[in-house]
Amino acid sequence: MKKHDIGCYLEDFYQGMVIEHAASKTIFESDNNLFSLLTMNHHPVHTNMDYAGKQQHGQILVVGTLVFSLVVGMTVNDISGKAIANLEYEKVEHLKPTFLNDTLYARSKIIDVRPSKNKLDRGIVYVETIGYNQRHEDVLRFKRKVLVKRREGEK
Repeated sequence: MKKHDIGCYLEDFYQGMVIEHAASKTIFESDNNLFSLLTMNHHPVHTNMDYAGKQQHGQILVVGTLVFSLVVGMTVNDISGKAIANLEYEKVEHLKPTFLNDTLYARSKIIDVRPSKNKLDRGIVYVETIGYNQRHEDVLRFKRKVLVKRREGEK
């Protein structure tokens, strides 16, 4: 049995690199309901079709933190699979609403890559990720810094 390898080492990233993530997810009503229950977000715009239908968008909105969590998850195989830690998330922007049955996709651009100043076995990848839907509309944008391992022997 072959061990599953996930993620990239620091040396695999370069400034300006763009990654179209392979993972995608259609958000079903059950996903939104479960996430609302788990996170105690019981706002009726996320859980009540009658209420949501009378609001600005006329339909149930997917919880924004579910959209964020899914898009982060879509990047794991490519960005943070070899991460030691996520150091920082910055400027999370919800650009457009996400609705039930929308399908999410993600792409990331590497802003900066730098070795750690204190520990030679790791470095920081600074990345911007955009989540978009099946209509190719950007719905979410955020930046983060990820502490990633360096390859063995390149210390």
